[in-house]
Amino acid sequence: MFSYTLIKHPENFFLDESRITDILREIGKTIPFAQNGRLNIAFLADDEIQELNKNYRAKDSTTDVLSFHYFEEFSHLSPNDIAGECIFSESKILSQAIEYKHTPREEFEILLIHSVLHILGFDHENDEDYENMKKYEDILREVFFLSKSR
Repeated sequence: MFSYTLIKHPENFFLDESRITDILREIGKTIPFAQNGRLNIAFLADDEIQELNKNYRAKDSTTDVLSFHYFEEFSHLSPNDIAGECIFSESKILSQAIEYKHTPREEFEILLIHSVLHILGFDHENDEDYENMKKYEDILREVFFLSKSR
């Protein structure tokens, strides 16, 4: 199971850190890949996310979450080695929560699951990859009583 460090807290909604641990634990039980090491979790302003998205993905736009993994496989990492980073847009979380009729906490949890799956190598660039990633997202959302409508 990945551990995590919360680098920067959201300013406009409450973040239940025990839920982050629960989600990481459930991902560890559900996904059959080694998940050693630590994830950095941060909430940044849209202009900062846009800059990261531009520099690392060649997309000059903001996005709800960026996922960076520093290894292809995580079995050799020690508990304090940084495995990756999950960078969230607080404003996107707030607007998407309204759009999808969730609380901001639920929207964050949906995006956290999505981000960690990306770190583990899942993607949605083609239909087959999308369906495989969505299958795990749906399983994990069901565990946490989250909407499967997205």
